[in-house]
Amino acid sequence: MKDIWAAMADGTRRRILTMLKKQDMTAGEIAAEFNTTAATISHHLKILRETGLITFEKEKQTITYSLNMTVFQEFLKSIAEMCGEKEDMYENI
Repeated sequence: MKDIWAAMADGTRRRILTMLKKQDMTAGEIAAEFNTTAATISHHLKILRETGLITFEKEKQTITYSLNMTVFQEFLKSIAEMCGEKEDMYENI
C-alpha cells in the first residue's frame, strides 16, 4: 500500500486516474490532456502500472490504459477505515 500512497500524492497521477475512471484511454489521449511532454506522462503511467492502480492492453502499436477498480477500491477502503467510515461505503465507485 505504501507505493500507492506515493503514487496518489502526485496531482498529475490523480488526474490521470480520474480520467481513466470515466473511460479507457490510450497514452496519446492521456498526454493530450496535459501541458507536458509525452515522456513525463509515460513516467506517471509507469508508476501507476507498478502500483497496480492501472492496467493496460497492447494491440499492435497502441496501448490502452484502464483503471484497476479492485486496487482503487482497496485504496479507498483503507482511507475510509482510517476515517472511521463504513468499509462498504466505496464499493459502488
